[in-house]
Amino acid sequence: MTTEQTSGGITRRDFVAISSAAGMAAFIAPSVLGAQDTGSSLKPLKVALIGCGGRGSGAANQALKADKGVILWAVADVFPDRMDSCLKQFEKHPSKDRVQVPAERRFSGFDGYKQAIASGVDVVLLCSAPHFRPMHLAEAVAAGKHIFCEKPMFVDAPGYRSVVESAKTAKAKNLNLMSGFCWRRSAPEAATFAQLEKGTLGTPMAMYSCYYTGPLGTNKRQPGWSDMEFQVRNWQHFTWLSGDQMVEQAVHSVDKVNWCFRNEPPKSAVGMGGRQLREAMPERGDVYDHFAIVYEWADGRRAFLNCRQEPDCYFENTDWIAGTKGQCFINGWGPTHVMKDPAGNVLWEYPADAPKSDMYQNEHNELFQAIRDGKVINDGEWMVVSNMMAVLGRMAAYSGQQVTWEQAITSTESLSPKQYIMGPLEMPLEKKPGQYKVL
Repeated sequence: MTTEQTSGGITRRDFVAISSAAGMAAFIAPSVLGAQDTGSSLKPLKVALIGCGGRGSGAANQALKADKGVILWAVADVFPDRMDSCLKQFEKHPSKDRVQVPAERRFSGFDGYKQAIASGVDVVLLCSAPHFRPMHLAEAVAAGKHIFCEKPMFVDAPGYRSVVESAKTAKAKNLNLMSGFCWRRSAPEAATFAQLEKGTLGTPMAMYSCYYTGPLGTNKRQPGWSDMEFQVRNWQHFTWLSGDQMVEQAVHSVDKVNWCFRNEPPKSAVGMGGRQLREAMPERGDVYDHFAIVYEWADGRRAFLNCRQEPDCYFENTDWIAGTKGQCFINGWGPTHVMKDPAGNVLWEYPADAPKSDMYQNEHNELFQAIRDGKVINDGEWMVVSNMMAVLGRMAAYSGQQVTWEQAITSTESLSPKQYIMGPLEMPLEKKPGQYKVL
């Protein structure tokens, strides 16, 4: 590895370019960034939506807004009612004429994604439960489609290895692969991390991140639902489907840690967690409701991450970075992004009156603009590091052991069920520290 290249496979020069581009894009309004003004003269870009839940519906809406040539052409979901509910939202949409999904292009079941991808589309939005993402991504890449890939991209080490290969293949085929790590397309965050790369804070040595939110909702089991259907409809509550809170939600904070440390994987992690409130609610699966993880790099740098999903508690989504020239505070849910020297003098601050933009919309603006311009965005090299760092943290908390990066990425533990059928499925057990083993 050269001095210019990080162990995550991306150069520092590339990182600067990515940070700058993301920051600039986030400042540009959707009506300007997308090829919006050429109207009907645009070549249609047919889109398939895989996964028709809330995030999938949002992604489809953002794709339609990003480019006036986008046509929602096909949808796929395990459950037909989810497709119907999703499409009903677009009946009064300003772009409803570009929602062209007749019955014959609505594909249900576990294999429906294959038919949607093969339906003559140009772009695929992967928004299903995370467990299915590696197989959906592999299929889309093999078919030569441009891709928006929601986070997380996988829930276990076999999934990591699959996504690494898919990202490499996508790059070789010049396919766009946009990740759902939306904070990288947030103007304040992009500007802040660009300052970090410039050296305004010196060398980042430590970082603290937290993601404190409320509990997850539950879809009450209905008569006729099999075990499989109950779990898939409540995928956030099951580690095999979601990856647990660390991987499904707090991975955004993990991604910012990875961003801060220039996409370089840590040496190891230790941590703890548990089901403080979910313990008495076995119907809510096996996921933890709190984690505390410490990541360590070979040179001694450390990152500390806390997350929680509990009711009637303090909410927060912030990051604190200590560098050799001062410290940085980032409030993801507020206006504060500031760097100060040890004496408290402001080194840099994100302007309070800067233009606002929607980071979720920015992702799609960038993706479809790249497709129109014949350019390629491929987030694969760094998105797999962020995702795997979250899996590493979960492994450390579940096991109660120090787990190395190498142990994590070579793990043989697969969270996949033996078969994908709507039938009996054993309820997974909570992972007990000291008993759970990293395979």
